[in-house]
Amino acid sequence: MAQAAAAKKNYTLATGRRKTSVARIRLCEGTGVVQINGRPLDQFFTEEKDRAAVVGPLMVADMRNRLDVVAKVHGGGITGQAGAISQGVARAVKTMFNLTNAPTPVNVGDNGEAPATGEGNLGKRLHDSGYLTRDSRMKERKKYGRKGARKSFQFSKR
Repeated sequence: MAQAAAAKKNYTLATGRRKTSVARIRLCEGTGVVQINGRPLDQFFTEEKDRAAVVGPLMVADMRNRLDVVAKVHGGGITGQAGAISQGVARAVKTMFNLTNAPTPVNVGDNGEAPATGEGNLGKRLHDSGYLTRDSRMKERKKYGRKGARKSFQFSKR
């Protein structure tokens, strides 16, 4: 019983969204395993660009082999789901290390600038690389009296 309590992991939860996809992320210390809907990353996403989008925030944070990612994603298409997971992972990393977007000066040098590396600069790096920004582009709805969102039927004057 005491071993089970000692083996319990602390998870950080986050949500990511892209188009109509919603991803729920659980992040914890581990060996770098990425699991999406119960399947490994390589089996869930077949294209390299989608895999790169998922692990991109971990690569920016230099924690690819330090954190385990468990994601549940639904809705939308493959690329939308990859974008949702990417935003969720970035938010979880930011929450896990209590980061802000501004760099915190840990050891101020002679010129008064903060060092370029370290966890204090991680929130700014994630934000500058675009992983924390929600891509709000969605499909426009069809309007009544028209063929689609913008396309209409041919107009006849006579």
